[in-house]
Amino acid sequence: MSVVKFNGLNFSEWAEQVQFHLGVLDLDLALLSETPVALTDASSAEEKSFHKAWERSNRLSLMFLRMTVANNIKSTFNDTESAKEFMNSVKESSQYESADKSLAGTLMGTLTTKKLMVLIPCMSISSK
Repeated sequence: MSVVKFNGLNFSEWAEQVQFHLGVLDLDLALLSETPVALTDASSAEEKSFHKAWERSNRLSLMFLRMTVANNIKSTFNDTESAKEFMNSVKESSQYESADKSLAGTLMGTLTTKKLMVLIPCMSISSK
């Protein structure tokens, strides 16, 4: 089963699939918890273990999230080092900028097609 690509209009479906896949792969720790505090010499073994697991989860989740975003809108997202921040950025853009750009592109394509369909019959009549 593959994850749908985020295209600017399908955030809910994309987010659900991404969260499911990352959960099954046990990589969703970075999405479920805040960035851990920096390690110090006084950090316990448990804190060090959590930090290591969170770093791995974040790195792989971020790569997975970026891979599942359509190429034509990847550049609209700010660079971030946090999977959770990236997910929030995608959510915000899905409701505003990318959705508007995708909708504008769809509408322009429809308008151009309809305009051509109107012009082509006129051209064939006037050429006779």
